[in-house]
Amino acid sequence: MTTARTYGDPCAAARALDLLGERWALMIVRDLLFGPKRYSDLQGGLPNASPTVLSQRLRDLEEGGVIRRRKLGPPARAWVYELTEWGHDLEPILVHLGRWGRHSPPKETTTPLGTDSLMLAVKSHLESAQLGDLDATFLVDVGGDVFTLRVSGGELAIRRGEPDRWDAALRTDPAVLKALVIDGTPARQVGERLEITGDRVTLQRLLDALHPGDQT
Repeated sequence: MTTARTYGDPCAAARALDLLGERWALMIVRDLLFGPKRYSDLQGGLPNASPTVLSQRLRDLEEGGVIRRRKLGPPARAWVYELTEWGHDLEPILVHLGRWGRHSPPKETTTPLGTDSLMLAVKSHLESAQLGDLDATFLVDVGGDVFTLRVSGGELAIRRGEPDRWDAALRTDPAVLKALVIDGTPARQVGERLEITGDRVTLQRLLDALHPGDQT
């Protein structure tokens, strides 16, 4: 590992923090949770990270076995970073961290929530018990960034990319999705910037599971 600092502690938690405790490391993991990204995509999602620091963290995480770099086949032929299987094991930790972080004091910032942050918020706000027997696939398009949301067996899986088939599609912008997911604003109140096609009732069941206490 090329991480500059280490706790020098044999505790497993300390060893995990040797890998992930440096600034921006977990943010990179967050931005790779739902699919691979090019370096430029990571830069766009982490605008406050300097190129030098971002490159160093990527090297640290790759050497630590958390992420890997690979070349996509045609037609893209681009190099991307993606989580390893071990790296994907961090997803429930980040989901729980998001739930825990909702109780922290808010801070003023001019940086808007990115689409990966919003997808993580979907996970952290979801009350899985409220999904019941819902079995459906959703397309969520956030300003051209497309995700597949698959609900089955009381679990929600999210990946970047368009599904082969879907039961309902939601197309909107980041601000409206934040209102739906984080603020609990009912879909009927967000205006014309929200487009829903397909099975609206099925989609509403998913939205209701994000804020079950707000249902009327």
